[in-house]
Amino acid sequence: MIRIILANPRGFCAGVIRAINIVKKAISIYGIPIYVKHELVHNDYVIKELLNLGVVFVEDLDDVPNGSVLIFSAHGVSRAVKKQSKDKELIVLDATCPLVSKVHMKVLRASKKEMEIILIGHAGHPEVSGIIGQYEYINNTDRSIYLVQSKKDAWSIKVNYPDNLSYVTQTTLSIDDTVEIIEILKRRFPRILAPKKNDICYATSNRQVALKKLALLTEVILIVGSKQSSNSNRLLELAYKIGKPAYLISDASYIQVDWICNVNTIGITAGASTPEILVEQVIDRLRMISLCDVVVEHMIGKQENMFFDIPQRLQ
Repeated sequence: MIRIILANPRGFCAGVIRAINIVKKAISIYGIPIYVKHELVHNDYVIKELLNLGVVFVEDLDDVPNGSVLIFSAHGVSRAVKKQSKDKELIVLDATCPLVSKVHMKVLRASKKEMEIILIGHAGHPEVSGIIGQYEYINNTDRSIYLVQSKKDAWSIKVNYPDNLSYVTQTTLSIDDTVEIIEILKRRFPRILAPKKNDICYATSNRQVALKKLALLTEVILIVGSKQSSNSNRLLELAYKIGKPAYLISDASYIQVDWICNVNTIGITAGASTPEILVEQVIDRLRMISLCDVVVEHMIGKQENMFFDIPQRLQ
């Protein structure tokens, strides 16, 4: 017999649910095409579903006709993108996760006070680009926002005003790695200001805590999520750090039989942008390729009751 243990919580977070609801509601009101800046969320299944509904995903706003309906992805966008959208007279619907928007506000407020900011995050991720793009350079001063990606960066980063400095973080980082980076920054810059609340979102934190528990109960872990998903990749890294064999799979077709040979307990979790149907398909696939009975158990975990309203104009 093979035991499959499902992590709790797993899968969709409130920000992802809100973003998808915004797009579907916009289609029902405005019709198609609906344009979305970048992928709405980082999940291939979700993106394919929205493409089939008539959504057009763009990276460059020059590809959006003037006056069209444009939705900002859950990762958020820079102030420059917002200005360009206004100049093109687009009907803008903002699907930025409210927890990301809070980080945006922190950066904007700090920059207006002419403070420098260190952003802990991953270069090239759209959320990071959007956060950096909130910084306002007052009076063309030499104050700036700096990106730190690692402990090495934290030790080497140079700022212009170490006594007028604060930090924020991307919302989908490793909890443990971020704590270590922050400790280095505090040692190097004793007067650095911390945010009143942790910027790493509840869903990212909860899924990492759940994975640690899951690792104690299982021999191998399957993480259902797309390769470009930051929070899914952090789950994979955490499993490796713990020393547990783990695999990040976009869907059930990626499962290899040799992963589960001579394995009695398999753990399954899913990133915050992964729909539950993909988890169900993974379970079905494991039943199909296993040579014995499969029993599915649900791990006890923290309940998530977070809910975010869609914009008023869509209600």
